[in-house]
Amino acid sequence: MLAIASMLINVLLLLLGLVILVAGAEFLVRGASKLAALVGLSPLVIGLTVVAYGTSTPELAVSVQAILEGSNDISLGNVVGSNIFNVLFILGISALITPLQVAQQLVRLDVPIMIATAGLVYGMALDGRISRLDGIVLVVLGVLYTLFQIRQGGEEPDPEVQAEYAEEYGLSDRPPLWQQILLIAAGLGLLILGAKLLIDSSVAIARSLQISELIIGLTIVAAGTSLPELATSVVASLKGERDIAVGNVVGSNIFNVLIVLGIAAIIASNGVPVEAQAAQIDLPVMVGISLLCLPIFFSGFIISRWEGILLLGAYSAYFAELVLQELQNPLLTSLRWVLVLLIVPMATITTVSAAYQAWRKLPSGRAQS
Repeated sequence: MLAIASMLINVLLLLLGLVILVAGAEFLVRGASKLAALVGLSPLVIGLTVVAYGTSTPELAVSVQAILEGSNDISLGNVVGSNIFNVLFILGISALITPLQVAQQLVRLDVPIMIATAGLVYGMALDGRISRLDGIVLVVLGVLYTLFQIRQGGEEPDPEVQAEYAEEYGLSDRPPLWQQILLIAAGLGLLILGAKLLIDSSVAIARSLQISELIIGLTIVAAGTSLPELATSVVASLKGERDIAVGNVVGSNIFNVLIVLGIAAIIASNGVPVEAQAAQIDLPVMVGISLLCLPIFFSGFIISRWEGILLLGAYSAYFAELVLQELQNPLLTSLRWVLVLLIVPMATITTVSAAYQAWRKLPSGRAQS
């Protein structure tokens, strides 16, 4: 009875931590967006940096807190799992609501950057650790990427995209400066408190169920810290703001890898260790789903509903694989064969087909070169 009561308390604390994290991110994003508008940043730049990064602050708070408490596997699993969840689940749900047409020039530039950063981290992890030096490199690249965003954000040629961001992040009113600073401070405080509750309860649950902290980080923690991205993208889809729905996910994934994981590696005394499972399965999956985005985004720049279903199906299969592996269930072998014989060919056919369609749409001179 005591064990059941303790488990229920930890589950409630975990849910409370998630609620506090989401509230903190909302306060932080709202205050920072208005503050950025007050100092003269364009709505497009605000959407691409302040909002996309702000929705990733739960990942940052949780990963840093996990490092400080010695739960390094949760820190790594949170980043990798969040990036997988963002692409497969959030974009999948958003595309089911309405097909996502990617008109924004900068998003199309960011997809290769997302692929490159995922590949870079995978390469860094091959020696079994994301070192402090690796973390410094990631953070420096994150700063450079942000400067690139700010510079290129004002050069978006599509007026519809500019209008979309202006409507969402424009300065329709002029709130007092102190109010925005208070919102930011409250948001940061809630993020710290929520991260503490989430990490402590997650570790307790993992130990009581004898589940690895990496699995907890890849699943419960990752999905929970991605709730702000989920809310932002789903609401944007419902409003027909398709570029915001996609740009939020892509920008958040890049921020997670460069800034969140980079800071975590710098803070950790010996860097962030990478378990064999993460190096052999989870990091390659993160790279793979990033690569899968490239043809989807370039096949007429539309993520269709059936592609959304494919993304959700892939996440379901990935989640099932994690659960069965942790339980050492004999069905794991069968599932992996299903993944190999069904999902992998489907993804390959989709990738080749989309890439061919994109190639066909190139001007004849470029297609032949």
